[in-house]
Amino acid sequence: MLVLFETAAGYAIFKVLDEQKLQQVDSLWKEFETPEKANKVVKLKHFEKFQDTTEALAAATAMVEGKLGKSLKKVLKKVVAKEAHEQLAITDAKLGGVIKEKLNLSCVHSPAVAELMRGIRNQMEGLITGLSAREISAMSLGLAHSLSRYKLKFSPDKVDTMIVQAISLLDDLDKELNNYIMRCREWYGWHFPELGKIITDNLAYCKSVRKIGARTNVASMDLSDILPEEIEAEVKLAAEISMGTEVSEEDIANIMHLCDQVIEITEYRSQLYDYLKNRMMAIAPNLTVMVGELVGARLISHAGSLLNLAKHPASTVQILGAEKALFRALKTRRDTPKYGLIYHASLVGQTTAKNKGKISRMLAAKTALAIRYDALGEDTNSEMGVENRAKLEVRLRYLEEKGIRRISGSGKALAKADKYQHKSDVKVYDPSGDSTLPTVSKKRKIEEVEEAEEEEKPVEAKAKKVKREAPTEGEAETETPKKKKKKEKKKAEEEAKPEEEELAVSPAEETTKKKKKEKKRAAEEEPKEEEEEAAVSPAQETTEKKKKKKKKAKEGDD
Repeated sequence: MLVLFETAAGYAIFKVLDEQKLQQVDSLWKEFETPEKANKVVKLKHFEKFQDTTEALAAATAMVEGKLGKSLKKVLKKVVAKEAHEQLAITDAKLGGVIKEKLNLSCVHSPAVAELMRGIRNQMEGLITGLSAREISAMSLGLAHSLSRYKLKFSPDKVDTMIVQAISLLDDLDKELNNYIMRCREWYGWHFPELGKIITDNLAYCKSVRKIGARTNVASMDLSDILPEEIEAEVKLAAEISMGTEVSEEDIANIMHLCDQVIEITEYRSQLYDYLKNRMMAIAPNLTVMVGELVGARLISHAGSLLNLAKHPASTVQILGAEKALFRALKTRRDTPKYGLIYHASLVGQTTAKNKGKISRMLAAKTALAIRYDALGEDTNSEMGVENRAKLEVRLRYLEEKGIRRISGSGKALAKADKYQHKSDVKVYDPSGDSTLPTVSKKRKIEEVEEAEEEEKPVEAKAKKVKREAPTEGEAETETPKKKKKKEKKKAEEEAKPEEEELAVSPAEETTKKKKKEKKRAAEEEPKEEEEEAAVSPAQETTEKKKKKKKKAKEGDD
């Protein structure tokens, strides 16, 4: 059996002297305790040294990627092909498959081989002659630095870093531009306030201010290359009747310098956007087709890299950027957010508010697939993204049309629609609101009855006063009418109580109420008449007694 061993200095091929010892895997390490014991197990057959660091880097890169390098292929053809009947022990199983396919050599990779490689690595200085320990360590360090630099240079993460930096700078430029433009409008507004209302576009405003300078120059200025004819005429008219203050030439110079800065930053922003657009189409074409350049770049920036974003599930991609709202919803036990950065995608923006949650969920699922295809796939085309976007647009159309066809399944069969019922838009007038009479409640009617009782009380008090005015001589004779009066009063109250109860039970019947009120009034008038008669009768009795006494007195005189 032959053993292929890779070092920083070159390729070494060993011959296994005793293959029976490889069967005892657990005790194999004891055979490599000393260089003498190691030389009894394996023997160096050939060592191919690297000429320089470039060759070593190329060989190491091919080994890492599982490919067959030129130098390794040369060594295997020169040494191993002569003994094709023997097996070749290797460390990497993937490399073994490539060697077997191209050179038709049988390769072995097993736990015993891994243990053998470990033993050779421990006794490498004693087994490989002509290399000192210092030289091997220097070569290892140089190769490690070169390999790290190569990986950093050609890694896909490096391009992700460019995208992250570009989108961050784009956001910063937008903020600075807004601040600069607000300051420019406010500053020049003291001199020519009407210009800000006429020209709404920020870049056109700054270019106009840069060309005009003082507002007195507007009449002789040609602004046709910046503004349309109608707006230019409006600006010239406003300059003649402007209410702005006069400013010095130095102030105008500073304002114009600020306008220059705004114009330069705006041009650089458009250039940066084009760079970001091209970079996104090169690195993540499917993601760009699904959600657009800016949203895709923000997703990559939020996750850190395209590979990190590819590790996220679709549910995380959907709410990426809304972490604060998510944790607040979980804390307060309310509904979690339906979308994060993906809300700014064109597909979500063109849907109605009712379907935004559904579309964002579907878009996140397809976007997660596109991200993984871009990050881990070997192709760089955007066919998958275009196909998935077309499916989403069809799905969106179905949702907007309220499911005329089935959304899930084959989509060929018509959905079962309910029977059509025409709903008229004509509204029928409700006459119940025309009545001005308030609907009287039970409480209201009971209160009216109580007020009627209170009105009866002063009438009874008047009757008592009439009794008191009667002479004291007839008190004995008036006791019997008082008793009658009390009895009649009790009867009237007892009759009134059932009437009140009947009113409370059936307040809706107005005719019965009127009858009961008439009965009640008749009952109240009867005791009043009796009281008046009772009050009058004792007075008549006293006058009759006086007449009798006078007659007696006359008869005595006679």
